[in-house]
Amino acid sequence: MKSQDLVKVIAEVAADKKATRIIAQNLEGKSGLCDYQIVVSGSNERQTQAIATHIEDTLRERKIGRPFAVEGKQTGHWILMDYDGVLVHIFLDSIRDYYAMERLWPDAATQIFADTGLSV
Repeated sequence: MKSQDLVKVIAEVAADKKATRIIAQNLEGKSGLCDYQIVVSGSNERQTQAIATHIEDTLRERKIGRPFAVEGKQTGHWILMDYDGVLVHIFLDSIRDYYAMERLWPDAATQIFADTGLSV
């Protein structure tokens, strides 16, 4: 599956668990770490952990793949999931505002997904 298609699937799956402020950035040629990053928010630790678990379980069930690594799931403040060319950041709202990951590449093409559904 191409990274671009994986981004859409992950955004949809995160929205299933009521993730908010869902954005994806195309970092091809801008970052040595990944081609895309997805940044989503949850309102509390339990929700961020549920979002991460739902992404993991759904991608495994659909035989899309497993993450190479998952960090921060124990606390749920900032969960990082590595799907090879796609990094998924799941933040508590206050932590997300502090780190402002999406501002690290201001010239990157950004796709914004609505809180209650997807929009391109």
